[in-house]
Amino acid sequence: MEKLSQSRRKFITTLILMVASGGLLVRYLTPRTPVKRRVLATASASDVPPDGALVFSNERLALLRGDSGFYALSLICTHLGCTVAVTESSLTCPCHGSRFDRRGRVELGPAVTPLRRFELDDRNGLITVYES
Repeated sequence: MEKLSQSRRKFITTLILMVASGGLLVRYLTPRTPVKRRVLATASASDVPPDGALVFSNERLALLRGDSGFYALSLICTHLGCTVAVTESSLTCPCHGSRFDRRGRVELGPAVTPLRRFELDDRNGLITVYES
């Protein structure tokens, strides 16, 4: 009778590789479910004045209209999380005086990070803002 030249270590290594390969194969062959984006706000395009803003205080976001179209900004200050106030020319934090331009970029500190932008979808005059 012929002796097999397979050690216990080689057998365990082969077994682990086969199980891992099977797991990767199952993951590859399983279809992915689409990720559902959470809707934060919905508004009609006519509700947003030209060069103005529509503020959703419960969601702490503002839907703004500029020269290039609509965009949505978070009203949470990137310094310490206070709610930013929207004015005609800028967005100002009442807590520590940070000021952001209408695009969300920092004009005056102590904040150093721009305001977060949200994804939005404009279909047939209805604007939907999604959490990004």
